[in-house]
Amino acid sequence: MRNHNYELKEDGSAQGNVVSGTADRNGRSLSALKARLAPKAARPWIPNPSPFTVHTGWRYWPRRFPLATAQTPLPTKRCWSSSAKSSNSSSSSSSSTPAPTSRSSDPSPSQASSPNSSQSSSTPPIDWDDSPDLNISAFSELPHSGFGVNQHMLINHEFKEALRQILWQFRAPIRYAFAYGSGVFPQGSGSATGKAIHPSPASAITAAQRGQAKMIDMIFGVSYTQHWHSLNLHQHRPHYSLLGSLGSGLVSNVQDRWGAGVYFNPYVTVNGTLIKYGVVNLDTLCRDLSEWDTLYLAGRLQKPVKILRDDPRVRLANQVNLISALRVALLLLPRTFDERQLYATIAGISYLGDPRMSLPTENPQKVHNIVANQLPNFRRLYAPLIDNLPNITFSDPRCSNPKWAEDSTTNATLAQDMDPIKRGNMVRRLPKVFREKFYFQFQRKFQIPQLEFNKMMEECSDEDPTRVKRRQGGSFERRVAGDEEGLKREVPAAIRQIIAWPSTSQSLKGVVTAGFGRTRRYIGEKVRKWREGRAKAVGATDSGHETKRKDT
Repeated sequence: MRNHNYELKEDGSAQGNVVSGTADRNGRSLSALKARLAPKAARPWIPNPSPFTVHTGWRYWPRRFPLATAQTPLPTKRCWSSSAKSSNSSSSSSSSTPAPTSRSSDPSPSQASSPNSSQSSSTPPIDWDDSPDLNISAFSELPHSGFGVNQHMLINHEFKEALRQILWQFRAPIRYAFAYGSGVFPQGSGSATGKAIHPSPASAITAAQRGQAKMIDMIFGVSYTQHWHSLNLHQHRPHYSLLGSLGSGLVSNVQDRWGAGVYFNPYVTVNGTLIKYGVVNLDTLCRDLSEWDTLYLAGRLQKPVKILRDDPRVRLANQVNLISALRVALLLLPRTFDERQLYATIAGISYLGDPRMSLPTENPQKVHNIVANQLPNFRRLYAPLIDNLPNITFSDPRCSNPKWAEDSTTNATLAQDMDPIKRGNMVRRLPKVFREKFYFQFQRKFQIPQLEFNKMMEECSDEDPTRVKRRQGGSFERRVAGDEEGLKREVPAAIRQIIAWPSTSQSLKGVVTAGFGRTRRYIGEKVRKWREGRAKAVGATDSGHETKRKDT
């Protein structure tokens, strides 16, 4: 089985699993690898004044894809450039597909004299989300060189390395991994809890959590579920409940056939740090990201996460996921709105239909806390996509400041084009599973006969092998896009249909996979967070009423 467990070093090199002799663990000759890589020159790093930059210095090996450096801009035009936006809008008046730009789309003086300027200035394909090829195996097969760099959040270097050290404690191959949640991105300053939940954490983890010791949540993407659990059971048997005693075959069946296809092991200590990690097959992950069949992991990746190991397939699928979340949010928002409204709408997608939100097991202020404390991260994640869509633009004069993107106090305003043709194209390009449920909602609303509706569905099938044109909205999609009040009802209804059962069954599966003791601890902590959030909401309401009484 092929296993590319490569880590990225700050000097751009890579380190893999322990290699001895003249061949690595995959049986490949080291001399052959050196001969293959020797003629390839490193890509020069070109400075660019764009505010959406990545401040790391890594490169993937052996794919030689430059992930990001301090001088590598995100694939976006300047979002405050009205001329660039208007030209993009006029050239894409009948389409809502973003046109990602290459690294040379915002040229700097050094690029003009760069020996690679002609290569980097080539125009990338504009329909990368129309028919994404999720069978790619190398970063060089992505639509363009800077594709998906917006997915990588910036965190403290020492904290990032401490998280990566956790991954190296697993011998089973992890192809893709990310850390998420309040343990990675603190939601407020807070104060010390006085409860040390990490037995012996790295100092960087303690500092990053700002005195609020919290379990760190991680997701591992793997190629072969049963093989991964077989190796992990042999190394980390205490991570599993009694279910692990029945073997990796049953564990993998429970993972893949129940719930959303994720197997969680919570409250385990790795490298002195308390973590919860979920295991998912890469095929399951990519399907959810591109089609929204459960929205379980797709919803998590619609919010800022810290990617610790990357994979080209997942990067492509997640970029489709992000642009889909942006389109859904635009269907729910009015003509003008601000960033907080946009990001709160996107962050709330994955909580629609989640049974935990209707029970006293989740902080009712969760979405607000996520957006309020991660505005720059949301901006980094979505601003490049916003800037490349033809029907939405930043309309705030504060965006003329080159450093506005780094200012967490700026809540920029945006405006979208309500043209039914553009919005109809946006509807047509929604994820497959969501779009089917969404269409059925409007079939009932518009009382379209079943035969006529079936014929329409066949004509717009994504699986049509003869289709050579991009997906364009027809009369039905334009009618749907023009029904603003109907969209506010039917979009959440379709999302609830997708999320409700996978989320419920995944929660029930947790009792079996985590065990009764860990499940009780998990629910207890969720109830405590719910009470704290409710108390803060009540306090804020009372304070507001008191202020109004004083004013009167």
